[in-house]
Amino acid sequence: MKILLTGANGYIGLRLLHTLLDQGHEIVCAVRSVTRLSVDKETKAKLQLIKIDFLDEVKDSPIPADIDIAYYLIHSMSSSTTDFDELEEKSANNFNQHLVHTKVKQVIYLSGIVNDKNLSKHLNSRKRVEDVLSKGDFHLTVLRAGIIVGSGSASFEILRDLCEKLPLMITPKWVNTKTQPIAIRDVLEFLTGVIGKEETYNQSFDIGGPDVLSYKEMMKIYASVRNLNLSIIQVPVMTPKLSSYWLYFVTATSYKLAKNLVDSMRVEVIAKNKQLQDLLGLKPISYRKALELAFIKIEQNQVVSSWKDSKVSGRFSTSDLNKYIRVPKYGCLIDHQNKKTNHPELVIKKIWAIGGENGWYYANFLWRIRGYIDKLYGGVGLRRGRTNKDLINPGDALDFWRVLYASKKEKRLLLFAEMKVPGEAWLEFYIDDDNRVHQNATFRPRGLRGRIYWYVMQPFHFFIFRGMLSKLCSTKK
Repeated sequence: MKILLTGANGYIGLRLLHTLLDQGHEIVCAVRSVTRLSVDKETKAKLQLIKIDFLDEVKDSPIPADIDIAYYLIHSMSSSTTDFDELEEKSANNFNQHLVHTKVKQVIYLSGIVNDKNLSKHLNSRKRVEDVLSKGDFHLTVLRAGIIVGSGSASFEILRDLCEKLPLMITPKWVNTKTQPIAIRDVLEFLTGVIGKEETYNQSFDIGGPDVLSYKEMMKIYASVRNLNLSIIQVPVMTPKLSSYWLYFVTATSYKLAKNLVDSMRVEVIAKNKQLQDLLGLKPISYRKALELAFIKIEQNQVVSSWKDSKVSGRFSTSDLNKYIRVPKYGCLIDHQNKKTNHPELVIKKIWAIGGENGWYYANFLWRIRGYIDKLYGGVGLRRGRTNKDLINPGDALDFWRVLYASKKEKRLLLFAEMKVPGEAWLEFYIDDDNRVHQNATFRPRGLRGRIYWYVMQPFHFFIFRGMLSKLCSTKK
């Protein structure tokens, strides 16, 4: 079948993309930036990429008329704490307009479980999107899920940060809220299992795993799987705002996402029935098993996607990072280092392993301090790490950088800064034809404050960047 996939750069979308390709479907990806899709060249060659921002006014739609199925995986919860519901409604309306000229038979939407009487703003918004999509000229199938557990999912990574970093945890009362977690592999089976099934047309289904657990119980089970000692002390005085800051500083999540998550964590998300499970003949795995499988993927370095690679995890709200891919020269301040190497292949291997657990090869304590300062001022810090230890694709998050360009064949890696700085910053590595390794740190300051920032940091830059290049060119591991 010919399938339109929206939200392909997101955690679910990227997983679903690979699953659909494996099943032999023809995929059309609607993305806001065609160069930002975090897949390798071989995978990208199998896709039809079209550029669409569903928040823009609909004029001439680039969506092919002959699509059979469409997935709606768009949400704005991480981009705003105030008007994300308006943005989501606008996106859904525009999506319907884009499909008017097509022959699409079925739209599949992944929503949230909305059975509680007192829904959060986030869950109310998801329900409103369902209502908007139901007015489209197609059959709508809605799958409603709660907490999704898998390597790289926002819920899993937040849980991981909390339990791994805090042996003694002081928690708010929402840790007693009940939820029904579901493994990512089961979500993908449900999403693909409903393709073309007429029994699911114009229907909504709750999907969940076999366990109904409180967040406290989820953390205890996580600690058991990881053999961690975990003590949890619940306090009644932690406000939603304090809870949001607590999540923000302890975990890798952004403050916007933390605030919206805390708002939703007060609401029970429990599936009403197993109707779809019975219809498709699926048997979801337990929460404990989902955790164990997630760590197998992590240990084997096979994490396909992470919520941290999504644009919303970064500093910039712009959908098109292409305008940053050409590093400017005029009006910029540059630190250029270069060094001859007799082992270019080894240098490239080191460059492709930079960041995350490997660190930055020199003065890592200073990089960590910079990350803490960035986090303190509302930035992303170093906590996003990297999704894969060896692979880098354009669009990936890499600590507080975003990958703009990555080509081993051209021996070039270009990063764009998403930390809080008074300007715009790039970090570039490349090896020329004479096997000379070049390392360029480029900064385009914003006003006098930006120039002061550069000159204050310049002594540290010289010390750090010179040492980093020396380590990269060293034959020692």
